[in-house]
Amino acid sequence: VEEALEWLRQLALEYGLSFNFPVWINRLGVLAGAGQFGRADQGIFSFWIHSCAARRSLKFIGFGGEGFQVRDCLHPRDLGEVLARQMHSAPPPGGAITNFAGGAANRLSLRQLHAWCEQRFGSRPVQKETVGRPFDVPWVVLDSRLAEQRFGWKPATPLADILDEIAAHADQNPGWLDLTTA
Repeated sequence: VEEALEWLRQLALEYGLSFNFPVWINRLGVLAGAGQFGRADQGIFSFWIHSCAARRSLKFIGFGGEGFQVRDCLHPRDLGEVLARQMHSAPPPGGAITNFAGGAANRLSLRQLHAWCEQRFGSRPVQKETVGRPFDVPWVVLDSRLAEQRFGWKPATPLADILDEIAAHADQNPGWLDLTTA
């Protein structure tokens, strides 16, 4: 998978060089906020919080079934202004790959997220599935220092605010998972 992604990155950058077209490649942390689609394969923060609020069954999958996978999250509203600035600036020669993410300050494990949900919504058992999935990785926390250097950008929305916003949305929209997973 990583080889295919690298090939696509190179293809995009070569296209830009060939036709004098600006190419920016942005990598994002997990987007998370109220209204985020709650799917296990994307939007894990929203999926987990909405599932806990709806009292649905959950599983820690892989890595011993302990929920030790770590992800960082980023609120979408933290991206708008910087993406507009990026589109109006020229990328460095050969294009630019830039991470925009919550970083270490906005990261937590699935186990930590579940503990937060239990404090918010009450105790909830989680099943353990020890068999891993081939492309799951234990730690995905992106480094956004280059975005800070290039654009003076840092994520503005703290993790606690993101989680509270999703939980409030779950309270107000109890059928959200039914709408987003159909």
